[in-house]
Amino acid sequence: MHFQLLSHDGAARRTRLTLAHGVVDTPAFMPVGTCGSVKAMTPQMLVESGVQICLGNAFHLWLRPGLDVIADFKGLHGFMGWQGPVLTDSGGFQVFSLGKLRQISEEGVQFASPVDGARCFLTPEESMRIQHVLNSDVVMVFDECTPYPATLEEAADSMRLSLRWATRSRAEHRRLENTNALFGIVQGGVYEDLRDESLTALNDLGFEGLAIGGLSVGESKEAMQRVLTHTTPRLPADKPRYLMGVGTPEDLVYGVMNGIDLFDCVMPTRNARNGHLFTRYGDIRIKNAQYRHDEQALDASCGCYTCLHFSRAYLHHLYRCREILSSVLNSIHNLYFYQSLMNEMREAIIAGKFKDFRERFTASRSRQP
Repeated sequence: MHFQLLSHDGAARRTRLTLAHGVVDTPAFMPVGTCGSVKAMTPQMLVESGVQICLGNAFHLWLRPGLDVIADFKGLHGFMGWQGPVLTDSGGFQVFSLGKLRQISEEGVQFASPVDGARCFLTPEESMRIQHVLNSDVVMVFDECTPYPATLEEAADSMRLSLRWATRSRAEHRRLENTNALFGIVQGGVYEDLRDESLTALNDLGFEGLAIGGLSVGESKEAMQRVLTHTTPRLPADKPRYLMGVGTPEDLVYGVMNGIDLFDCVMPTRNARNGHLFTRYGDIRIKNAQYRHDEQALDASCGCYTCLHFSRAYLHHLYRCREILSSVLNSIHNLYFYQSLMNEMREAIIAGKFKDFRERFTASRSRQP
């Protein structure tokens, strides 16, 4: 990975990552393709929406189809037909999501497979091996996502376990002679002192980039923003900064304002499948009866395929009839909106007008679409 800091406007940054499978201009949003597919979207649709980099998940791909299958295709790119860069989540968050179905020890996590109930054991070393087979352009260390709420002692224990796992992840990544980038993950819950301790230790391990994990897991918006505002400026300026699993359009703008480069979240595609559509003038719940006769485009200012060809009435009809096309058209729009938002922020940073952009964005999003 080659990283360039091209320009900044306040804390907001315009950077570029050159990876084995292509270039990523930031700020950038990564759609989530958990099982090697961004739901309802083909790779060509992703390209046409402006997507530069996708996210896959080591945990799910390990369970199904299995590493033997993906190895036949020399990695995830060939298997899913996506030629751009891929970042893979190590499986830590998925283990967190299993709740009582998993047992965490110093060695790793034992759990029953959600696919067939088989007993599985995931360790930092196994996560590195999985991501090596996937040939991820960006590999994430295996960590424990600190639950919320957690006491100071619980958050500290969790964060320090993640640090020990990060050390093992780094060692195994090197042993495998994996030339792709490895990112560390700053943990510590909502406690600033723990975030600082985590960051100091991760810096000593020498990762190619750093992520902020363990946010948007149930804490208040105020708590999330407090941790983000505290942690982001302390991250190394000469490395990529990645905020994991966040979030709304407003969250993306707030993150960029504080110096975040990379984001991912299931929100644009998950919300699309549930009829929740983002526009620059506010959100639309397309299932609502008010759109039954609405001849307008979803967003007249949007250049996506959906807005150029279909009315709100038609999208309302598709959703009400549970047509597969509803998920496709809605996902095209939401991802295009997210990618357009990131592009507008990149341009505003270059022009030195990010503050003006943020003010216009906030004002327009509060309007009634």
